[in-house]
Amino acid sequence: MGAGPTVRCVTTSQPAPSLRPARPDDAEAIAQLHAASWRLHYRGAYSDAYLDGDVLTDRRAVWTARLAEASRSRAETVTYVVEDGAGVIGFVHAVVDHDPRWGSLIDNLHVTNDRRGSGLGTLLLARAAEAVVQRAAEPSLYLWVQEQNTAARGFYRARGAEHVETVAIDPPGGVPERLNGHPNKLRMVWTDATSATARRS
Repeated sequence: MGAGPTVRCVTTSQPAPSLRPARPDDAEAIAQLHAASWRLHYRGAYSDAYLDGDVLTDRRAVWTARLAEASRSRAETVTYVVEDGAGVIGFVHAVVDHDPRWGSLIDNLHVTNDRRGSGLGTLLLARAAEAVVQRAAEPSLYLWVQEQNTAARGFYRARGAEHVETVAIDPPGGVPERLNGHPNKLRMVWTDATSATARRS
């Protein structure tokens, strides 16, 4: 009796996500992710005309300048990206000792929508907090989150942040027409940045 056909099982898998400091040549990928995240999560707070028009151009200019400056100087900022075989899938940007009262600022933390809930946001937050602990003169850490972004508010609360105040959102680029109405943002604070370094699942 002859042998049956040979069956080969071929498995494919995406490379595991890896975390590294951002480089100037990451500016375009970060800007694309940032603009996509704003378009998805900031709809209603920012005007549709801005989100559907100038937001990518605006973010590209911001990230090109930020990453070029960081590469030329010892500016007290830290930016990390997480990437897999598809490219950059998340990033975080922090400013060390940004505010004399509230400490260092997590200015941006975004993950592609299809990777939300995968632990990448926690990984990025923890790495930025670790960098702050190593560099900052003050132990506290804070960020702003839009009032309408209930998922993000829950994420930060679950990782130890406390809501301390609510204020009006500043218009992107200082252009009032880029806002839709009068949206608010919440200041979320960790009095000790080490409490944000836990890499919870």
